[in-house]
Amino acid sequence: MTPRVPVGERVWRVRKNHTWIDAQVHECTDGIEVGFTYDGARVYSRRFPTRDLALVEAARVLRDLQRAGWATHW
Repeated sequence: MTPRVPVGERVWRVRKNHTWIDAQVHECTDGIEVGFTYDGARVYSRRFPTRDLALVEAARVLRDLQRAGWATHW
């Protein structure tokens, strides 16, 4: 069983074929972390010095997923 990640502030969710990917931001001691989960399991995360930079990364990943056929879903 894959451990669940801590809940942060969800920025967006996309769905495709009964699965979902979430983007969440978490405050850390050294900045803001943007994390991506696939059906609740963490698959990628990265830290940024500011929230704005983290949101730019989340938006870039969202655009790539939408081009691949994922649909936004809240």
